[in-house]
Amino acid sequence: MAVNSYKDDETSVERSKLQTLKRLFSYLFAYKWQIVLVLLIMGYGVAISLINPLIMEAAIDKYISAKDLNGLYRLLLTALVLNLLLVFVVKLRMFIMAKVCNQILLTIRQELYTHIQKLDFHFFDSRPTGKILSRIIGDINSLKDVLSNCVTTLIPDGLTVVAVVVIMVYKNPKLALASMLTIPFMAVATTWIEIKAHPRWQSFRKKSANLNAFVHEDMAGIRIIQSFHAQEETRDTFDNLLKEHRGSFLQAVKMSDAFGSIIDFSWGIGCILLYFTGIVILGVDEVSVGTFIAFGTYLNMFWQPIRNISNFYNQLVTNIAGAERIFEIMDTQPAILDADDVEEMPEITGEVAFEHVSFSYDEQTKVLDDVSFRIKPGETIALVGPTGAGKSTIVNLISRFYDVQQGKVLIDEKDVKKVSIESLRKQMGIMTQDNFLFSGTIKDNIRYGKLDATDEEIIAAAKAVNAHDFIMKLDKGYDTELSERGGGLSIGQKQLLAFARTMVSMPKILILDEATSSIDTKTELLVQSGIEKLLQGRTSFVIAHRLSTIQKADRIFVVDDGRIVEEGSAKELLAKKGIYYQLYMAQFSA
Repeated sequence: MAVNSYKDDETSVERSKLQTLKRLFSYLFAYKWQIVLVLLIMGYGVAISLINPLIMEAAIDKYISAKDLNGLYRLLLTALVLNLLLVFVVKLRMFIMAKVCNQILLTIRQELYTHIQKLDFHFFDSRPTGKILSRIIGDINSLKDVLSNCVTTLIPDGLTVVAVVVIMVYKNPKLALASMLTIPFMAVATTWIEIKAHPRWQSFRKKSANLNAFVHEDMAGIRIIQSFHAQEETRDTFDNLLKEHRGSFLQAVKMSDAFGSIIDFSWGIGCILLYFTGIVILGVDEVSVGTFIAFGTYLNMFWQPIRNISNFYNQLVTNIAGAERIFEIMDTQPAILDADDVEEMPEITGEVAFEHVSFSYDEQTKVLDDVSFRIKPGETIALVGPTGAGKSTIVNLISRFYDVQQGKVLIDEKDVKKVSIESLRKQMGIMTQDNFLFSGTIKDNIRYGKLDATDEEIIAAAKAVNAHDFIMKLDKGYDTELSERGGGLSIGQKQLLAFARTMVSMPKILILDEATSSIDTKTELLVQSGIEKLLQGRTSFVIAHRLSTIQKADRIFVVDDGRIVEEGSAKELLAKKGIYYQLYMAQFSA
């Protein structure tokens, strides 16, 4: 299976920006009444901003020139009340949009997290955990301003621009035309910048994911790093990734910053053309002082929204890459899915059969090649053989973590592809060599095997695998808080807790994949009787390199090069003096 390194950029599927935006903004529809209120508030703000220049024009041309102080005071008082109310409603608008945007980000994060949990092992095999985390956290956080500003910037500023143009054309078409001559230049320039900037922001997101993946892996493996005194090498790698991250950001931001320069240039030239046209071409006699001042104000009111829209567009170009990466995962369909016509798996009795099963992870190299066998209910089957022979693949196919390319996997004569995944796996107990423990109490970790287990069931499961004694020696017993991965416990203690977690679920089919590989001899003696209790009355598959743990297995399958090359009890296989005999003699003579 090929695994992407944290140093490699993730490949991205080209997506329509318009479709991505539609999908992102569709989350706003769930808050339509809040959005309507925000739009009404912004409509009031736009109206006030358009009225203010007219108030200024009236104050100069009508009241000041006529020395009508009473009329001027009334006009100014009206303007003051309108603008003070504007300040209040703007604060209300900001509060509403912040609440809506935070809720949308929460929804997207929950949807993404829920979807990721449904994805199959192929997805997780193909990328480091840190790169997945960067999408759940960093990429989603980058969407907040886009969601907020699409309502608070794009709509009101767009309306303002249209209204200002209408008013300017109505009051003086020649001045209006002169003011807007630079718009075609601005449109062409900003489009070119967007084309250049978008791939640079995509690259920055990928470099961020690389850095995040390395830090996550580095922290998870800090014991190994310190044990081999590899801090300097990892620091050099971190510095290189940091330089790539910084370089990609600078490349992107340099291009994006050109948006502001283009707008400022177009704004400045527009002002020059306005005053040149008004003073030199038309002359001061044709344009009143109040109109000229109002026009100057409207010109600023025209270009400021244009600048805001440009900044929003720049922000959109910057963060659309994050939305694309989020929706790319949400559109990734798990390879292992329930068919439309699946049925619930009834209570399992434990018969398992492989019928001419072949399997490949990369669809080229066969890991299993035409494997067939039949297991009776209650049998304990041990799988032994060299690393990479296909032992773990066999149990992964039984659990349907992967689907076979050829043949069938049957449980109680039912094809595992034709029963629901949930009804199948909830009747299985799976223990691997990585006995992962979660942050929380010991009791919570054992209860993870059966979420509705009572305290009595938890204690009984711990006693059955000989974990109860060491738990009771801890300060808080079953209420002892564990840190991530069970920090503070020995490897053997972690494995005993994992056995108890499996025991409490009372599985119909039990899979132990190298579950005792890290247990010392003393602990092995403690847990061996617990394993025997765990195996009683259920079909079990035990993968073990330590042959001492499987001597009582009903049958032993020797797996080599994707095939079952030997089969029988330990005594029978020793008598054959084949591969199992060689493994046994090499291990016990050592």
